[in-house]
Amino acid sequence: MLQFCRRLVSKGVKASLAITNHISTTLNPEPDDHVSLVTISDGYDDGGFSRADSVAAYLANLEVAGSQSLGTLIEERVGTYDSINCVVYDAFLPWGLNVAKKYGLLGASFFTQACGVNYMYYLIYHGKFTMPVATPPVDIQRLPPLDVGDLPSFVGSPESYPAYLELVLNQYTNLGNAEFVLVNTVYELEDEVVDVMSKEYPLLTIGPTIPSFYVDKRIPHDKIYGLSLYPTDPTPITNWLSTKSPKSVVYVSFGSMACLTKAQTEELAWGFKQSKYHFLWVVRASEEHKLPKGFADEVAAKGLIGRWCPQLEVLSSEAIGCFFTHCGWNSTLEALVMGVPLIGMPLWTDQPMVAKFVEDVWKVGIRVKVNKEGLVRREEIVERIIEVMEEKRVEFIENVKKWKHMMKKAISKGGSSDRNIDEFVSKITRS
Repeated sequence: MLQFCRRLVSKGVKASLAITNHISTTLNPEPDDHVSLVTISDGYDDGGFSRADSVAAYLANLEVAGSQSLGTLIEERVGTYDSINCVVYDAFLPWGLNVAKKYGLLGASFFTQACGVNYMYYLIYHGKFTMPVATPPVDIQRLPPLDVGDLPSFVGSPESYPAYLELVLNQYTNLGNAEFVLVNTVYELEDEVVDVMSKEYPLLTIGPTIPSFYVDKRIPHDKIYGLSLYPTDPTPITNWLSTKSPKSVVYVSFGSMACLTKAQTEELAWGFKQSKYHFLWVVRASEEHKLPKGFADEVAAKGLIGRWCPQLEVLSSEAIGCFFTHCGWNSTLEALVMGVPLIGMPLWTDQPMVAKFVEDVWKVGIRVKVNKEGLVRREEIVERIIEVMEEKRVEFIENVKKWKHMMKKAISKGGSSDRNIDEFVSKITRS
């Protein structure tokens, strides 16, 4: 959202980003020179999500408190230089559109996942796809054949995530009232499914929402995202990488939410140790206890374990040979922009489907195999690293270079995303 705000500002639009009071006080973000940060309430100002009894309870309170505080924010600006004429809201929070319409404002839904994943949820919401899947593979127009394991986890196992399934389906409850549907993807990356969804909604692809320094370099000083859940000093990591040979390091990260089992963490640890390659592994503080005792010291000669890292900076390092990832959408886009092949170990939500695209559509990496016990064994980890770093390296590098060029072209002047952002700006400034 902040990156999109910066892009809008570079086009001459004034933009504010609304975050919750709790996030503001917890992260204490530094003022942005171009985008103003404002706050709304989620109903848990003194503790955020952790204070809620359940996901459903948090979302319900967020809707009530968020709607009220967003309305107040809009009212306070009426008739001023900072008056609002368009609300861009996260698609997971459809009440944002209701607030916009209450005040006669334009509404733009912002979808943060891949368009193919959005299309799957669209089909389910409109009764065009039934769950659970009875006879795989699933054959859906404009998508590759999908096995149950390739579907978003909320679709493959709907009974396991009822609150989250409701969340992703509710994106479509009032979407027909939105003047714009913005998707953080690139048209050329998902052209067929974008064309299908564009027949249903006023869809504009505006990605990748990555700091300009790494794509088109048209926005001065835009090198970092600006908000981080886990701020850290990158110096030890960048210094370590600077001592490694080009393409010799496996970078490992499973994002900000993943919670692996102790058994899986141990398999990963021994797999990385048995591999002949250096590795940089991000293990959040809350997950460190799952590592084998003394592991970090034991592998210090070949591996570095950190609690967090500046991912864009790491992926742009010449030392990185591949990215062992959960295939979260942001991480995948970042890897494509940096031209880094992937080893996918998807865990839940949209990640299995993104891993499918990585392996079979964009052909920029492979996906690990899970055994009958639900584990990715150390031998599998070693074999997949060899496959990406050696056996299929040339193929993956050539393919990812193609997508890297395409994505940078899309957001550069006159590219598909740049034209769509210009269209969005033109329409909201005429209103």
